[in-house]
Amino acid sequence: MTYPILITGASRGLGAALALKLARNFHIIAVAKTTGSLEELDDRIQAIGGQATLAPLDLTDVNAVRHLCISIHERWGGLLLWAHCAIHAAPLSPANFIDARDWEKSVKINITTTGMLIPNVAPLLGHAGIAVFLNDPCAGLKFFGSYGATKSAQIALAQSWQAETINTGPRVCIVTPAPVPTATRARFFPGEDSDALSTCDIEADKIIATLGII
Repeated sequence: MTYPILITGASRGLGAALALKLARNFHIIAVAKTTGSLEELDDRIQAIGGQATLAPLDLTDVNAVRHLCISIHERWGGLLLWAHCAIHAAPLSPANFIDARDWEKSVKINITTTGMLIPNVAPLLGHAGIAVFLNDPCAGLKFFGSYGATKSAQIALAQSWQAETINTGPRVCIVTPAPVPTATRARFFPGEDSDALSTCDIEADKIIATLGII
């Protein structure tokens, strides 16, 4: 039996594109907070002959995450791949005007949750599995303080895990997709010409090619 693929943040953007592409060959465990979006993704996966297990949960809930991981172990025994696409993109703001609630939410979702997910998901990946994190060059740009700082911290955590597992596995991949016309980017760059951007489908294909699992 081939292990399934876990995608956190699967309901939209690159997460959804990866789920659809990989569903042609693998069972997808799709995690997101919005049930309706997950059901729409499931409809699209079934339309191409794929199968998915939907897990509508709040990734900041450590008990829910632990229950999910235990359920994955009991049903499948492990994971082939974990793609972490979930992110909180706080509104743009000068650093000296960052809203305290936006900052707290950014830290909780982008840093604390990632730090909780890694030790819970790592045993399912074992030595041969793959973990994927999405880097973003917007970090450090003006007005991107909350998002940029916490996204950078998330990637720094992934880089540490990557360096620690070179000889032991799992393989940790950090990829930097080209800009794509998502709802989040539209909020960051209103009025941007979306035709000048790449697409989620194109970037998902690039990521999958890098992983070499198909």
